[in-house]
Amino acid sequence: MLLHFTLWMLATTSVVGQEVATGGSDKDWVYVENHQIKVGVLRSHGGAMAYLSDRGTKDNVLNHYDHGRLVQQSYYGVEDGSKWVKQPWRYNPVQGGDYRGAASKLLEFRSTDHEIYTKTTPRHWATGELLTECIMEQTIDLTGPVVRIRYAFEYTGNKVHAARHQETPAVFVEPRHNRLFYYEGNDAWSGRDLSQRIPGWPNESIKLSESWAAYVDDSGQGLGVYVPGCNEATCYRYMGGSGSDCSYIAPLRTFSLHPGLRFTYTAYFTLGTPATIRTRFQAINSLPPQK
Repeated sequence: MLLHFTLWMLATTSVVGQEVATGGSDKDWVYVENHQIKVGVLRSHGGAMAYLSDRGTKDNVLNHYDHGRLVQQSYYGVEDGSKWVKQPWRYNPVQGGDYRGAASKLLEFRSTDHEIYTKTTPRHWATGELLTECIMEQTIDLTGPVVRIRYAFEYTGNKVHAARHQETPAVFVEPRHNRLFYYEGNDAWSGRDLSQRIPGWPNESIKLSESWAAYVDDSGQGLGVYVPGCNEATCYRYMGGSGSDCSYIAPLRTFSLHPGLRFTYTAYFTLGTPATIRTRFQAINSLPPQK
């Protein structure tokens, strides 16, 4: 979560109107894979992506410690008197569920050999309320070594919220991936040197001149995320010495939740070295705009 201290085809599986129990049992997991990568989602966590590895390995780079630590949609509105434990919070629909572990409501779920679609009523991260004025959709598909996720968010409430930084999306990675690479210069896609850092705690802000960043481990391998149109991000690493350790990044857009809002965007993910990740994302950037 974004913190503020100083988130019908062949072989089809279908679930409709299901509020899945919390947890992460084997039957909750649904996977798609191709000859290069494997992706998994948790139905018990709003259908959010919680697994990504090279095919043939079990080296999941994603963190799914709780209902907030996934790759998922999360949006922010006005302060509403809610509290995340003791921290004053705000209106915050989250795809996975709330901080106490209550699942969001999975309205529709479809999977094929090559695609996963979900439609979810999110929960308020702090209060746990099912926010029926919100609908979150995602469509996941694979092309070679790249995962594409098309996200959609609808808000039909009657309140006009203040503009906020919005996580697009929230991305939680296993803590061994500690070094963050990105380009913050003025010559995007020119091959110039990348910046790198090991983020601390709490949130740090970075510029994304090429709209992507990658967390890598000591071997130089890791996860890249590319969200066209996002030119900044927030990031941190939480290292409390327990299973809750994680690395986090969220590309950011700034807008308000308001009646009639429908917000859509596309995020891409791939595994490899920073150089490999950059090359793949540059190839996507060179394609004609999606209609």
